Amino acid sequence: MGINKETDQEAGLQIGPTDRGMVRVFISTPQIDLPMDFEPDEAVEIAEELMAAAEQARKMAVSKKR
Repeated sequence: MGINKETDQEAGLQIGPTDRGMVRVFISTPQIDLPMDFEPDEAVEIAEELMAAAEQARKMAVSKKR
């Protein structure tokens, strides 16, 4: 599945620190639970990528309204 392919599947998302000093991104669906642990510096990089993608999406949404 590509990043632009839409789906009707639903998933839950939780993000938080672990007791081992990692940042856990936990994705759950009716079929699977997927915990992904990241070093704090990796988590910051992911957060920066999310913010950049959000800004790009915002710009695309504005340009489509015109």
